[in-house]
Amino acid sequence: MSTPTLRTWLLATALTLPGAAFAQQTITLYTSQPNTDAQMTVDAFTRANPDIQVDWVRDGTTQLITRLRAELSAGISKPDVLLIADSVTLESLKREGLLQAYLSPERDAYDAELYDAEGYYYGTKMITTGIAYHTRASQQPDSWQDLVNEQYRNQVVMPSPLYSGAALIHLAALTDQAELGWDYYAALKQNGASAQAGNGAVLSAITAGTHPYGVIVDFMAIREAAKGSPIQFVFPQEGVTAVTEPVAILKDAAHPEAAQRFVDFLLSAEGQQLVSEQGYLPAREGIEPPAGFPARDSIQLIPLNAAKALDDADTNKQRFSELFGG
Repeated sequence: MSTPTLRTWLLATALTLPGAAFAQQTITLYTSQPNTDAQMTVDAFTRANPDIQVDWVRDGTTQLITRLRAELSAGISKPDVLLIADSVTLESLKREGLLQAYLSPERDAYDAELYDAEGYYYGTKMITTGIAYHTRASQQPDSWQDLVNEQYRNQVVMPSPLYSGAALIHLAALTDQAELGWDYYAALKQNGASAQAGNGAVLSAITAGTHPYGVIVDFMAIREAAKGSPIQFVFPQEGVTAVTEPVAILKDAAHPEAAQRFVDFLLSAEGQQLVSEQGYLPAREGIEPPAGFPARDSIQLIPLNAAKALDDADTNKQRFSELFGG
């Protein structure tokens, strides 16, 4: 047997051995998911795609984008895929020509407002912002407008968009609605609402009862309620805003086809079931939500114009600071 033929035979034999695994490609993922969620996501993907290995880096969205820009400037290695908190950040990268379009076949299972029409990024979950209240509070709000009523004076707390990306997106979406707008934020201020640094501070204020009503992301309140904390989350009747933890492929990805398979997996029914198992609301329709959440199709989403939110970000922060302080 000649040497090349022998090598071919040995490789073919090895591939048939139990437990043999040959990762033909390695993609690099930058993600802002919590470490446990990121590991679950990567493990599930590689089980479904054993020929692809995923190296991943986890940090906050701002830190990851700073790192990415530094790498791009230095001309060194960079990620194939981004899975980060919000669509506004990815809209910025899209404008800079740093992303590549991919029309995933899974997109038809999603509301059009949950992904970029040209395929530059796709929302993978819905982390919504709604209202929470202490279970012994005198009122049970079910509307954004309730929070500006006299009964709630000096009792409402919310995260500041100067610190929280979800709060900035919430601000952009609400102020873009004719029935709410900046008049709504002015009314909140007049009614004594206060702004805390982030959602964690809001959670503490509500459960402690220092501010029995608040604006907060869904999973934090729902998880605390499941642990027995005195808090109840409400999806307001006008709808909720959401960050969607979108996924995108870098323009110069070293392995674009493998990156596309990663995107398809996240958007697939299997990938979205994993989202539910992680305790978040799946973006894909038809997937059972985690305990404590209503059915996906019962939740009304207030649309976000990511391009406009990007354009207005600095102005929105300035106007908010003028109302509530920095």
